Amino acid sequence: MEDTIKHCEKGISKWEFASSDKKGEPDLIMASCGDTPTREALAATKLLKEYYPKLKIRFINVIDLMKLQSNFSHPHGLTDEEYDELFTIDKPIVFNFHGHARLIHELTYNRKNRNMHVKGYIEEGTITTHFDMCVQNKIDRYNLVLTALKYLDLKNKDKVINEINEKLEKHKKYIKKYGVDTPEIENWKW
Repeated sequence: MEDTIKHCEKGISKWEFASSDKKGEPDLIMASCGDTPTREALAATKLLKEYYPKLKIRFINVIDLMKLQSNFSHPHGLTDEEYDELFTIDKPIVFNFHGHARLIHELTYNRKNRNMHVKGYIEEGTITTHFDMCVQNKIDRYNLVLTALKYLDLKNKDKVINEINEKLEKHKKYIKKYGVDTPEIENWKW
């Protein structure tokens, strides 16, 4: 609870429990804002760690979007040094967001790290299962893993990509048949 209060007061922070960069330089930044996007980003992080145990991931959660702006543009904004310390100046960032992706790009426009890949609401789909809405908008764990893999130089990527695509196909068939999300999704825990 103490860590949660500190995180909320800061408005943005690295979640040590979900990160594997051990205070060093990460290979990938996984960032999130919003309840469902955060759950899916955590699930994607867990999947990536299962496939690539040595992959160094830094997990960042954002509560106050104005932290992404410069302190010159907004009083809540991070300094360039604070931003670079969290997001690095060049590592790939996969940012999962509960709104339109363009907003995150606008807020981070003047930052050094231009290697940001935002997943957000794209107005896809109709009323279906909770997870399927994530899949249709590509903010689900599987699409986040696929996005991360595009920007990482890792062994056996094709095999992992095929497995992730099979999981997406399994999901599609399951909800069509049963009308609910798979137990793997429903029962997921960190």
